[in-house]
Amino acid sequence: MKIAIVCDVLGEKNNGTTIAANNLIDYLKSRGHEVRVLCADSSKIGTQGYFVVPNRNFLCFNGYVQKNGVSLANPDKDIITAAIAGCDVVHIMMPFALGLASVKIAKKFKIPVSAGFHLLAENVTCHLHMQDFNIANKAVYAHFHKLYSHCDAVHYPTPYLRRLYEGMYGKTNGYVISNGVNNDFKPAKPAEDNGRYRILYVGRLSKEKAHSVLIDAVKLSKYRDKIELVFAGGGPLKEKLVKQAEDLPVQPVFGFFSRSELVNVINGAYLYVHAAEIEAEGISCLEAMACGLVPVICDSERCATKDYALTEHSLFKNRDAQDLAGKIDWWIEHPEEREKYSVKYAEASGVKFDQEACMAAMEKMLSETAFGANTGAKKKKHEKKAGEVKNG
Repeated sequence: MKIAIVCDVLGEKNNGTTIAANNLIDYLKSRGHEVRVLCADSSKIGTQGYFVVPNRNFLCFNGYVQKNGVSLANPDKDIITAAIAGCDVVHIMMPFALGLASVKIAKKFKIPVSAGFHLLAENVTCHLHMQDFNIANKAVYAHFHKLYSHCDAVHYPTPYLRRLYEGMYGKTNGYVISNGVNNDFKPAKPAEDNGRYRILYVGRLSKEKAHSVLIDAVKLSKYRDKIELVFAGGGPLKEKLVKQAEDLPVQPVFGFFSRSELVNVINGAYLYVHAAEIEAEGISCLEAMACGLVPVICDSERCATKDYALTEHSLFKNRDAQDLAGKIDWWIEHPEEREKYSVKYAEASGVKFDQEACMAAMEKMLSETAFGANTGAKKKKHEKKAGEVKNG
């Protein structure tokens, strides 16, 4: 197939959607498909298969956008047309300006379109301190709907996201497919115990991830003198979080780890805490689970990750540091239960979330979107291409 992947956000691998986009692009190329990537990543200018549009200018807000480690695309109709003309299918990663412009042009060429629903409205409104305002969130979803209403298929990384969107706008031709966990994440023998309980949290240091709740919880824990926090990831709130943690008996570790380093860090941890109250999937939590690390997850109505919990002891009340402290203390005081659930969580993150299987499901979705509704000569063309890819 000839596939165009439209990425409003692409560049530094500091967010889940960018990582998911790169995983999909790499997989489709490995399967022999022709992949065209439409993005605003200036480092890709001149790279074969990449069609690069300018970055959007947010004027006085440019500094804030850059501080959050993202850059958004400014649609250029000529570049969009060059990228998608002649493609069998267009897949759009995000419901922003580049995606909206692309779906309109694709429809003019009668090219089928799919799009991923990776984002909650609160991921946007939290930057305006309006995540708790229902009117603001509904306005954002209405804007997202301008894209999804024109799509032939919608990719939902979690059942939660499908329930959310279809609850507002009705049934879609939806595919629930996780972004997947890489096979590198698996249990390994931990490093020697240093007498501390290492608690890990992986995620961008941004407001919706609620790192501050975890820091406050450790301050309230009976075992605060023995708890070492490890925050894996970067982001705009690092300085603020470092300051908040100054009075902890054991100073947290802040760092960005490679995949192999992260696997080692996970396998050396005692617990994983996912404090985010706004989360579309939470792959980092699944990665920790795949290594046998027991999670404690925010029980927020806006957090899809809570569905991974296998026991009430793995859930804490949203924004409630005292409750989180109680759950951390319970796991420290019940090591035999932690060992038992370590096995259960590793099993729960198995085949369903295997990255290779998830990418194969994405490939199938794109194929069905491109050719599933067609008959005759075009279906034969698809069968021929599928054979070429399989035999290639």
